[in-house]
Amino acid sequence: QVQLVESGGGLVQPGGPLRLSCAASGSIFSINVMGWYRQALGKQRELVAFMTSGGSTTYIDSVKGRFTISRDNAKNTMYLEMNSLKPDDTADYYCNANRNGIPAWGKGTLVTVAS
Repeated sequence: QVQLVESGGGLVQPGGPLRLSCAASGSIFSINVMGWYRQALGKQRELVAFMTSGGSTTYIDSVKGRFTISRDNAKNTMYLEMNSLKPDDTADYYCNANRNGIPAWGKGTLVTVAS
């Protein structure tokens, strides 16, 4: 099993930056893809960005050029660097890992973009 713990959420003003972290533990050696999802109040959870084990990255259009997904293998940690944040980015952000077709989720971290 893979355990994921997110951190770094909080209140940020529009246009500001924030960095989320996702610490992975457990059976991480076979993780194929890791990514970030978000769920705004009253909306469905959506994929924000993901990274394959080979390092390829994919982003949804609304965050391209503003968000960057990365990882530090030595620390077993994945990051989501968010810049130029907008009120529409307000949501609970979840870390996800797919290991041999089995998904694992963190409990989420809340990001609120407001002045």
